[in-house]
This record gives sequence, structure tokens and C-alpha cells, in this order.
Amino acid sequence: MPRVRGGFKTRRRRKKVLKLAKGFYGARSKLYKVATQAVDKALLHAYKDRRIKKREFRSLWIVRINAAVRAMGMSYSQFMNKLKNMDIQLNRKALADLAYNDPKGFTNLVETVKKGNAQ
Repeated sequence: MPRVRGGFKTRRRRKKVLKLAKGFYGARSKLYKVATQAVDKALLHAYKDRRIKKREFRSLWIVRINAAVRAMGMSYSQFMNKLKNMDIQLNRKALADLAYNDPKGFTNLVETVKKGNAQ
């Protein structure tokens, strides 16, 4: 079998992996074999964590809304149920932002929900 030299395509493939491994520690950024393993693992975590991030933010929003609503004598589930029944269409992200950055506005919203009747 003839000897195959590391030609254009091989070099291009290796450079691509080493470019992705730039900034990794030690051999992970220098040696192709180690860099390949490190990049594969990093890409796997990146894919997985993009999905986990969505869960964690929703959880954070719920915690913030719950804390703000409980300070006004209501539970999170009651608040969300009354919002839905009154057909107020604010998502959790917007509600959490309101509770965090504009407490007076959020207080007004909670009072409106407390007084409001289900349709």
C-alpha cells in the first residue's frame, strides 16, 4: 500500500478542529487527537445546555413571580389561574421582569387580579 501524505484535506480538517479548540488548556488546544475529543465533548455540552437554559430561566421566572405575589398575600397558582380567567395574556418572562424592575406596577396588577371576577 502506498504511503499517503497529509495533504490539503487532512490539513484543512485538522485546522478546523484546532481552531474550535482555541483557548482550551494544554494539549487540548495543541494536539489533534486530544483536541478532537475535547471539541466533541464541548459541542455535546453546548447542545444540551441550550435546552437546559430554557428550563432554568422558566424556573427562575416562576420563583420571582411567586416571591412577589406571596408578599401580597396570594399564591403563584392562584395568581396565574386568575390571570388566565381574566384573559390577561402576559407570559412568565414579562411578569417576572415586571415584578423585578417595576414593583409598583406589579402591585397594581396583583390588586387588579384580586378584585377582578372570572369571565
